[in-house]
Amino acid sequence: MKIALPYLIDAHRKLCIKKDLIELSQWIDSLSTLNTELEQLKLIEKQLLKNSTIETNLLGLRRKNTLVMGMLCKYEQELNTEFEYGEIEYDVLRAKEHEKKRDVYTALGQEFIQLKNSIYHSLLKYQRR
Repeated sequence: MKIALPYLIDAHRKLCIKKDLIELSQWIDSLSTLNTELEQLKLIEKQLLKNSTIETNLLGLRRKNTLVMGMLCKYEQELNTEFEYGEIEYDVLRAKEHEKKRDVYTALGQEFIQLKNSIYHSLLKYQRR
């Protein structure tokens, strides 16, 4: 029994899109958690550090997080629509587009790590009395 090639291409397309959706869901969850952590760090800065540079960096990263979250949510809608109604084969261009989204997500994560490290470094200067 032979399976029609178009069916296999569509099955592959759906499998790849589903994989992208699962990974995207993890990114969105991670950014949501990052937003909660940013709020906590904002309180630490306000109560303990009182450093305007750190405050500005926290606000900037929070804005960037919101923008990236919005971009990823829009991408999720596009992928869901493509999964249900699309007919375009999943190819290298689509994979590269997903990689670009991953790069944006990863860059934000790296920026967050750097900001946390600067906050931790500032906290290390405090001593208990």
